[in-house]
Order: sequence, then C-alpha cells, then structure tokens
Amino acid sequence: MTSRPTDHANRDLWQFHLDVVNRRAGGQVIWQPRFGCWYDDRIFRGEALPGRLRGLDMPGIYKSLGVSNRVYHYGACFVMEHDPRVRTESRELSPLEIERTITTPVGTLTSLSKRNTSNPGEFPVKWWISSEQDMKIHQWLLEHATWRFDQEKYDQIAAQWGFAGAPTMNMPRITVQSLYVETMGTEAGIYALIDYPGTVEKYFAAMNENHMRLAEVIADSPVDIITYGDNVHCGLFTPEIFEKYLMPAYIQRNAKLRAAGKFTCSHWDGDTRWILPYAREAGLSGIEAVTPLPQGDVTLREVKAAFGDDIFLLDGLAALLFDPTYSEAELIAQTEECLELFAGQLILGISDEIPSTGLYERIDIVTRIVDDYNAGRG
Repeated sequence: MTSRPTDHANRDLWQFHLDVVNRRAGGQVIWQPRFGCWYDDRIFRGEALPGRLRGLDMPGIYKSLGVSNRVYHYGACFVMEHDPRVRTESRELSPLEIERTITTPVGTLTSLSKRNTSNPGEFPVKWWISSEQDMKIHQWLLEHATWRFDQEKYDQIAAQWGFAGAPTMNMPRITVQSLYVETMGTEAGIYALIDYPGTVEKYFAAMNENHMRLAEVIADSPVDIITYGDNVHCGLFTPEIFEKYLMPAYIQRNAKLRAAGKFTCSHWDGDTRWILPYAREAGLSGIEAVTPLPQGDVTLREVKAAFGDDIFLLDGLAALLFDPTYSEAELIAQTEECLELFAGQLILGISDEIPSTGLYERIDIVTRIVDDYNAGRG
C-alpha cells in the first residue's frame, strides 16, 4: 500500500479517520465538509474561486482549509468488466445530447441524456430501461459481469488524496434505488413494481448477486470505509417496499462486509423520519447525510433517539446553514448540538454538501469549533 502523506498541519488524517470509525479516537471528531458541486459549478461557469482558494484545485482547497475529505475517489479502483460479447458506444447527437448504447447477445439497450447549460451535470431523456424486455436485457448484463480491483489506480489516488482521509468508496445503489435513480426513473419504476413484479424480483436478485461479487472484491481490498450511495428518501417508497426490497440487500451486504472489518453506511437524505429506525436492523455501521431541520424533516435529537449509541452519524449540519440566508449563530448552534449528541459516533459534515450559494468561510467557523472541542479531549 502507498505510504500516507499528511496534511499541512502534519496530522495524519488517514489514520485519524480510521481511528474515529473504529472508536479509537477518544471521542474526538473528524470534520469532513464536502463542496464538490460548489467547486464544479464555478469551474463550469469560468469563475475565479474566492479569497485564498483562488487558483487551487480540489486537493489544494482541502489543504488550504486544513480539513478532511471523504475520499470517494477510491471507487474507481473497483472495475466492473462486462462479458466480452458486450459492446458499448457513445455518440453526441448535438452539443447537448448524448446517446449511449449497450449491445448484448440478448438485445440492445439505449439511453439518451441531455447536458445542462448552467452546470456540468446531465439528465436522462430516455432511461436505460423503458420496458420489461429492457429489464431482462439489463439483468443478463448484470449476471455476466465480473469485478476486479485496480491496485495501480489505488496507488494514484492515495498519492493525490491520502493526506485528506482514509480510503472510501461508494458501492452501487441497491434494488429500488438503482431502478429509480440509475436505470428507469421513479414513475416508470413504480409502475414496473406493480405491472411485472416477477420480472422485477428476478432483476433485483441478479443485481444483488452482482453486488455481492463486488463485496467479495471489497472484502479483500485495502478500502475500509464503504458507503452505499442510495439517496434514500421517504417519499420514494412505502415501508412495505423498503422492507421487501431494500432491507434484505442491506442485511446481506452488511453481514459480508462488516465480517471483513469494513465500516458500512448508506446515504439517506431528504425526508428520513420514518426510515431511521431501520438503520440498526439493517446492520449498518452508520448513516450518511441525514438532513436535520431547517432543511430536512427531523431534529438531531430525533436522529440520536433512532441511532442510540450504536449508529454513526456522517454529516449532521444542514447545508442551508452555509447559505447567507441563515445566520452564523444558527450554524454554530447546530454544530455544538451535533457534537454534544454524537461525539464518539460522529463524522461531522454537511448534509450533504455546501450549496453553490454557500459561503466557504463558514467552513472555518466549524473548524474552529471542532478544533476547540478536540483539544479538550486530546
């Protein structure tokens, strides 16, 4: 494994990150603000970064701010390889439209995406799966794919980002969330659950088997912090759907990965009130991005009541509090409450990123609070 560089203050944030998730940090808290969208939007618009961040790239920004990053870049080390008979193609239909095609022995899948004009993102116009037959083709694709670990890529990322935190990765979204967010869209996905549930269940079974093959590779890898980038939101499904399709996948993944010594968490954002009690039953080490008031639908005390002393909270600070609409006093109060309630089971961050309208200087406010807090426990 590549040697670990340290930050400008000479603290090994890689090791500190691991100490926190393994409860070896004596109650100290690691502060991991994320601002990828804030940065990308400015670069896309050709704007100079403000203040002392001017001219810096993302690693340089984290070094300048002296904070840790949740380094999801390590997900690129896990490579899904399709059956050799599969062919992929991408072509631009216009400056804003991209058509992608996957050709398999059992049929062809096509998606159409449109780029935005205000940011570097794109959105689907035609999803990969738009029929029951498309779902069967995608199932074949998952059944015939394998996973491998790219050590060279790992070493490259560690050399660039090792100063900022321990290796972290996002596993693919599970079952319903994958269907809604990645391949079919929410409305069509809901109809699929109703119209051809047998085909959906076979598709989900193939997806879970594919993800468990990935879990085998992860278990043998040096990446120890695993997030499921699910974007779970209570408005997307009923408790019955959650219990039937999401919970079994969570339990299976967590049993495998936690037995291998991995820290596992899922990304639950938006409204999360009724779903929080499932966190313990699912076997998760933590939950990322639960959004408190004034942005989400829960208070930090309600989150603590659901998590008890067992589940880590990753983030905890409402993103809106970094916008000038809200006062610094409100941000300070929520930071102090988060530390009071979750110290020892907290990776402090923004739920889930600083907004594009956010004031980066407010990161320094939280840094000072965390530094003072940790100094009392050092």
